[in-house]
Amino acid sequence: MIEKVNKIYEEVKQSFSNASTIDEIEELRIKYLSRKGVVLSLFSMMKDADNSIKRELGQKLNTLKNDAFDFLNQRKKELEKSSKVKIDLSLPARKVNAGKVHPIQRVLKDVKNIFGKMGFSVASGPEIETEHYIFDALNMPEWHPARKVSDSLYVDKKAKTLLRTETSSVQIRTMESSNPPFRIISPGRVYRNEKENATHTAMFTQCEGLFIDKNVSFSDLKGTLLQFFKALYGKDTKVRFRPHFFPFTEPSAEVDVTCFKCTGKGCSLCKQSGWIELGGAGMVNPVVLEGVGVDPEEYSGFAFGLGIERITMLRYGISDIRDLYENNLKFLEQF
Repeated sequence: MIEKVNKIYEEVKQSFSNASTIDEIEELRIKYLSRKGVVLSLFSMMKDADNSIKRELGQKLNTLKNDAFDFLNQRKKELEKSSKVKIDLSLPARKVNAGKVHPIQRVLKDVKNIFGKMGFSVASGPEIETEHYIFDALNMPEWHPARKVSDSLYVDKKAKTLLRTETSSVQIRTMESSNPPFRIISPGRVYRNEKENATHTAMFTQCEGLFIDKNVSFSDLKGTLLQFFKALYGKDTKVRFRPHFFPFTEPSAEVDVTCFKCTGKGCSLCKQSGWIELGGAGMVNPVVLEGVGVDPEEYSGFAFGLGIERITMLRYGISDIRDLYENNLKFLEQF
């Protein structure tokens, strides 16, 4: 008899624990705790029980009845509480504000990846430089206009230190500290004494490249930049080189690509020319190579410089360079 009571006890406990609705709780109450229910019906066993177990049996039956009511009330409260918390599944989910990658960093990442596939490594250097690395080592004479205070941002004119005007200084440091061949790009911030407007800022981003090895020719330069711009803007992109002058390269050229908007037909963006200027390039001047201890009779190479802001503006249709630096979230969230 006692084993039967123990078995019913576990059955009652499990049944109320598994109940998932108030209606199920009521059905279980009728089944176990009504006047003709299973639990109360067990009390009829007392009259037939042996005197030796009557006391223990009575205690077991009372515990079963009391605990059964406790199981019922506890589970009923739990279900009533959970039913009060209503979830409206038609409500839209809360918006998760994910961080955005700045458009300049997006372009820089692509630039690094493209040149990385061509075997170029990334080199970096200080943003505060001496005149030697910015001007002297790059074959810029004392009278060159870039050396004027009106064009460059000097930290200490007497000490000849200034904010770098280009990342070519990284190329000089690289050639001074190691031996050829060299194949590097040097992306980073540069500074000019510029009046801010829609196309100019005092701080902007450049990516300069250097390739020095034996038997490097201008055709290698053309092939490298053509491959780069095709990877960046599409396989139909064309590249044009226009003769120009830079003290640190000879021969030198301005680099144009076909307009992305009109594909070379002529429009307002390219001023009806069909071309857009994106940088400068040329073969490294032998004077520059000699200055860093590289024999120009044995080695030759090319260098190029790209304006990252200009590439970014053209890629995303941005008309004002200042939008890239004003921390306007409405603008930046577009990217």
